[in-house]
Amino acid sequence: MRWQGRRESENVEDRRDESGGGGFPFPGGGGIQIGQGGGLGIVGVIVIVGIALLFGIDPRVILQGGGEGLPGGGGIQIPREAPRPPSQSATTDDQAKRFVSVVLGDTEDTWTKIFASQGARYSPPKLVLFRDGIQSGCGLASAQMGPFYCPMNRKVYIDLSFFDMLKRRFRAPGEFAQAYVIAHEIGHHIQNLQGRLQQAQRLQAAATSEGQRNAIQVRVELQADCYAGVWAHHTAKLNNTLEPGDIESALRAAAAIGDDAIQKSTRGYAVPDSFTHGSSEQRARWFTRGYQTGSLASCDTFNTDAI
Repeated sequence: MRWQGRRESENVEDRRDESGGGGFPFPGGGGIQIGQGGGLGIVGVIVIVGIALLFGIDPRVILQGGGEGLPGGGGIQIPREAPRPPSQSATTDDQAKRFVSVVLGDTEDTWTKIFASQGARYSPPKLVLFRDGIQSGCGLASAQMGPFYCPMNRKVYIDLSFFDMLKRRFRAPGEFAQAYVIAHEIGHHIQNLQGRLQQAQRLQAAATSEGQRNAIQVRVELQADCYAGVWAHHTAKLNNTLEPGDIESALRAAAAIGDDAIQKSTRGYAVPDSFTHGSSEQRARWFTRGYQTGSLASCDTFNTDAI
């Protein structure tokens, strides 16, 4: 991916010195709020709970802050790795921050042009860098959740150690694999601006089973994958960003974090009704669809049976 020397976004908040330390605390009652009175609605936690399930974190711990259970099942249990000593030098860490800033800046430029072509104005999100854990606009958040988007304050949260996990645990190396992850989170921001998250919230509220609610969440996630593909399509044309192998790198990342791949690697089989992000095939297919068409209209996962 050609990114060196390009514009860095000014919408990056580096809060790594504020977070970190001795791991992530979960004090009782300090979790993410759901419901009325300024709390986070059902779809407000879609991105967060989905990532929690993906990485084997019991979402009850995140949502309630203490661990006393919400009704329903827990997450997919992925064995946690032993703590690893910091391996990045200050130079490498700064380069990673520059990379994230450039990719975010690219999404700003690209989505501004896409929105303008439709007579609309794009309002970009902030991106927060943190270490280990942080108080987000949606409540306490752990690095073990992976990158996530908080619709309450329109911010993306990333612990840079996730990219090392993407390479080691999920075997999806490459700069464009990392860019895909960022673009996917920006895709959730696009959904928020469009009112798609609110639409999904209404659908989930009317759902009568956990399987139905999961299926709606899958549509949310696949649309964000498709929007990441739309971004890749336009940045390739506008900015000559892509190099040979970049799209393949993104597809490997999309496939590696499919629900079926995660479940098969942890318990030997997949349970489609429990999927929250989509299968490897679905994630790669919807990213490809966005990349090939460059059209937002092609990403309407809410009005198709061919999910």
